[in-house]
Amino acid sequence: MPDHGDITAPRAKFRAMTEGTQEDWQTIASQFIPFAANGGKRILDHLRISSGDYGGFPVDRFEHCLQTATRAYKDGRDEEYVVCALLHDIGDTLGAYNHPDIAAAILKPFISEKNHWMVEKHGIFQGYYFFHYIGMDRDMREQYRGHEYFQHTLEFCEKYDQAAFDPDYESMPLEAFEPMVLKLFQAPKNSMYGSALADT
Repeated sequence: MPDHGDITAPRAKFRAMTEGTQEDWQTIASQFIPFAANGGKRILDHLRISSGDYGGFPVDRFEHCLQTATRAYKDGRDEEYVVCALLHDIGDTLGAYNHPDIAAAILKPFISEKNHWMVEKHGIFQGYYFFHYIGMDRDMREQYRGHEYFQHTLEFCEKYDQAAFDPDYESMPLEAFEPMVLKLFQAPKNSMYGSALADT
């Protein structure tokens, strides 16, 4: 059961936003701050849903994510990159047809433009390894050749993503990555809200 916080906490009084007052929005902002700060925990909870979901692959989606992140971590990648590796397929359970977009949207406020592009485009780059088996163009990624993040994304798929389906690989447990996830989701680097709600 999801934790929705204190359901007895004060609530805004409007029935439509056109009726909202400064007091209403101060009430909402006061509860937004602790809710947003707990985003990393909710992300980890959602990632756990993929445990046991194989979808025909040699390992379940949860293990694939752990394995991708472990490979990146052991290769000396920084924490932001490792969290991207861990969460790159978190959209699988919600968006079977656009999972990279979901992961990229979740991560966007917290990561660099370079890593965001990598997560958003990894599905196309990963397709190099299998699109030709399902009647698609394996070279679809070539449309992006020359882009400043092309090599960054190609390397992610080659070294970590496509290689992370080994049932015999010893992945690090999710607990090892939890501090990185919680830290990343504590403070957005870019958000449409900026510091507005924090200052309300």
